[in-house]
Amino acid sequence: MDSDFSIELGREDPVLDFPWTDPSGKLAYVDVKRHPELIAKLEEAQSFPELAEFLGLVNSARSPFESAKCDAWPAGELNPGEDIYDASHKFSSYVDLLCSSPELRRSLDFHETFAAQLAGLLGRAPEMRASVEICVRRCFFAASEETREGFYFTIYVNGFGQDEPSAQKNWAIALRLAANAILQLSTGTAQ
Repeated sequence: MDSDFSIELGREDPVLDFPWTDPSGKLAYVDVKRHPELIAKLEEAQSFPELAEFLGLVNSARSPFESAKCDAWPAGELNPGEDIYDASHKFSSYVDLLCSSPELRRSLDFHETFAAQLAGLLGRAPEMRASVEICVRRCFFAASEETREGFYFTIYVNGFGQDEPSAQKNWAIALRLAANAILQLSTGTAQ
């Protein structure tokens, strides 16, 4: 499996305001770390049980992380460079992950090290039609009267195939490998 990480802290790079609400007010952050029963109510988790499983694992008591946002979708076109997968279809997802520990949220060193270790561990997985990209980005955490700056991860998982079902199957396998790698690396990480 292909895996890589990036540090995206530029002025034009995505940021996360946490907790978040979309501009229309229809969607908002759901605290599934402290209320795991709410995973079943997330539209994305209802549509994709594999994503629900991932959310359950990364939000579990064994994990020092919690999810902030997620989505999954069949992608229309492959990007340049993805022709190496000899595929005509792609299935993608992303999950924004935050450290549960306020101290770790503010540590760029922790985020960079964890992203590099996760990409390295996933890169040792068997060759398959899938990729994982871990992005370290800036997050603004609302804390009482002030907003604190910190960091978060966006984990992109892509599966490729000759048709949509095979692309989604490869995505599901890669998503499970990513969740297991996150938990494996989390051993010993402060929560």
